[in-house]
Amino acid sequence: MVTRVATVAFQGIAAVPVDVQVQIAPGLPKFLMVGLPDKAVKEASERVRAALVASGLGLPPKRITINLAPADLPKEGSHYDLPIALALMAAMGAIPQDALDGFLVVGELGLDGRLAPVDGVLNAAIAAQGRDLGVICPARSGPEAAWAGETMDIVAADSLLALVNHLTGHQLQARPQPARRQVEPGELPDLADVRGQAVARRALEVAAAGGHNLLMIGPPGAGKSMLAARLPSILPPLSPRELLDVSMIQSVAGELVGGALSDRRPFRAPHHSASMAALVGGGLKVRPGEVSLAHNGVLFLDELPEFQPSVLDSLRQPLESGETVIARANARIAYPSRFQLIAAMNPCKCGLAGTPGHTCKRGDACAADYQARVSGPFLDRIDIRIDVPAVSAAEMIGPAGAAEASSIVARRVAAARDRQAARYADAGQPQVLTNAAASAALIEKIVNPDTESQALLLQAAERFHLSARAYHRVLKVARTLADLAGVDKVARPHIAEALSYRLSFGAA
Repeated sequence: MVTRVATVAFQGIAAVPVDVQVQIAPGLPKFLMVGLPDKAVKEASERVRAALVASGLGLPPKRITINLAPADLPKEGSHYDLPIALALMAAMGAIPQDALDGFLVVGELGLDGRLAPVDGVLNAAIAAQGRDLGVICPARSGPEAAWAGETMDIVAADSLLALVNHLTGHQLQARPQPARRQVEPGELPDLADVRGQAVARRALEVAAAGGHNLLMIGPPGAGKSMLAARLPSILPPLSPRELLDVSMIQSVAGELVGGALSDRRPFRAPHHSASMAALVGGGLKVRPGEVSLAHNGVLFLDELPEFQPSVLDSLRQPLESGETVIARANARIAYPSRFQLIAAMNPCKCGLAGTPGHTCKRGDACAADYQARVSGPFLDRIDIRIDVPAVSAAEMIGPAGAAEASSIVARRVAAARDRQAARYADAGQPQVLTNAAASAALIEKIVNPDTESQALLLQAAERFHLSARAYHRVLKVARTLADLAGVDKVARPHIAEALSYRLSFGAA
């Protein structure tokens, strides 16, 4: 007789059904596992054996065969421990065989029988809800699984013995409640801390309002990183749909602390030594990279030219499509990667090119060679480029807290985003929430510049050789400027300001 328990395998953020099949047959004692298990899954036999002994059970001296179906799907991870153990116990008669019907099981076992949390429980629970199944998982993963549905059955236990007592009706476990992490007041850095930098503050507000990519260029100590760190404080919270998408990626990557979800937008700031696999995803197990972990949030690249050129160029497709596709000989994994790029760089290697009273020893080649490390096609995908000059002594000595606080700017950003969401919903595109996410055809239809604006755009395009992509990004920024001003029509001043942001770093 074969005992079956439902579990999952993860392909990207998708949870693919897997059937754990256990057969205990007469023959020489042997524990055999088939179905393309990786090393972590193969080692489950020793963890399961020890956990059963710690729970007062022992494996029978027979031939035990574990099949993970479908057999041609690679199985990775430690979350197969618990379904294998429960299937064995059902086959041995320690628990009723029908007790596991209607449940999807994930969890890792310790040698003492305790259950350890695993990655991807939220994704598994959502997949279980789609199949009208309940979930059995470790106690510390229970709050994460509870987000999948208020009415679905969820059993979350600390140990294998406690789980058996629940399944046999001796000691029932309470259903876990969803955990949410609240952002405390004052937890995020505030824009009021920034001295001076009026132009940079304005550009940061525009970028936040429209979801635009932003590049800041200035000498060391000008406040570029300080400004970028304060962007999350003016961004609106995640919508319910965005929250679910972000949390599923974080769950697979093991980034959900305590199973608690937060509506705070992700902010990722990888070091410039990050590899291509770390940034866009990949590796032996095809894990999500920083661009996917920044989905619906911000990816901050400080010291932009210090990143390897090939690593930066690998961001071009995710920036355009909002998705990262990792292709392997035996797999093709897609992760959502619609992020807002914020980058900062010095004007040259020594960092002081263009500063009054300073002359680079290598002359103009110092700045030219340094900036050439960032390719033209990559720069073409950045909507706003600004110069961030050094802060003057007068601004440093001035009173602190004189600048607008993040809460004030955040209200204007939220109002502008509400206008955008309503506009695109009326246009039959409810999935588009910001101007930056609008397609070229849609933004042309939405903006529809007047004669004066068209003349200005034509003059700038001919003089600075704007690409088609650059043209449409200028329209998107101009539309955001109009939204911040609370007007329905994009006018010449909005186009002029959008062009000034586009041309700060040389011709597009």
